[in-house]
Amino acid sequence: MPVEVFGPGYQFLPRDEILNFDEMVRTVRASVALGVSKVRLTGGEPLLRRGVQDLVAMIAAVPGVEDLAMTTNGILLNHHAKGLAEAGLSRVTVSLDALDEETFAKMNGVGAKLERVLLGIQSARDAGLPVKVNMVVQRGVNEQEIIPMIRWSRDTGVTLRFIEFMDVGETNGWETRQVVTAKEILKLVEEHHPVEVVPAAYPGEVAKRWRFVDGAGEFGIISSVSQPFCGDCSRLRISAEGKAFTCLFAGEGVDLRECLRSVSSDDEVVDFLTSLWSQRSDRYSEERGEVAKPKAEMSYLGG
Repeated sequence: MPVEVFGPGYQFLPRDEILNFDEMVRTVRASVALGVSKVRLTGGEPLLRRGVQDLVAMIAAVPGVEDLAMTTNGILLNHHAKGLAEAGLSRVTVSLDALDEETFAKMNGVGAKLERVLLGIQSARDAGLPVKVNMVVQRGVNEQEIIPMIRWSRDTGVTLRFIEFMDVGETNGWETRQVVTAKEILKLVEEHHPVEVVPAAYPGEVAKRWRFVDGAGEFGIISSVSQPFCGDCSRLRISAEGKAFTCLFAGEGVDLRECLRSVSSDDEVVDFLTSLWSQRSDRYSEERGEVAKPKAEMSYLGG
């Protein structure tokens, strides 16, 4: 969340305007009724939410939730990892764009310390949580960190996901020339380590995956800019105040909170989500360059 926007004087939403835990769990129950089995808590930064371990336990207890993940910047993970694992979290994804202190600080922008993130990753693994690391690659900023990150991933056993720099929101100054494509990333990795393709684990998997021939783990690349996968997208995003988004690149969501607070039956929430999903026509990544429309920020939708 850019400090120039969300500084010390920023007025966040009043507590009663954001979804409470019961409303989040109700949303999960309705989604499971429609076939959802995977839930992810993200942000902003989810570990800043008071009582987040209780929320994890509540969602993990919903019948049909088979995979409950969290995406975090890792800064507070050391303090929460054990409790999250005990509450029922399945796995954790940590955003880490560089191992070089200067580059990390430049991309982080809020004064976080790299060692705290690395400690959080280790604490999660010690608690038994599988860990993936997401690295957004931006040309001219951190592409020189690709191979150091690969070496670290191989040495530690942490699975790495490279993500092409995307035009999410209106404030990140995105330009096509800043994108290091999946093809470029793969070529660079192959120059250092022989790899082979790993078949997709399930329909709609967003990352293409490769394993190292020598058995030292695997990595993936998410290529929504150079190789869009809109046709397989099955992700519904719910913002903190209950707006439902059917696309990461959407400008506006549909008011799910009003539905949750005005109907008494879970079946009515199921009907709301069914209507929303059946009318969706999003395919921004396939239309990139053809249409111009405002988009919600990454810090709002959580990736």
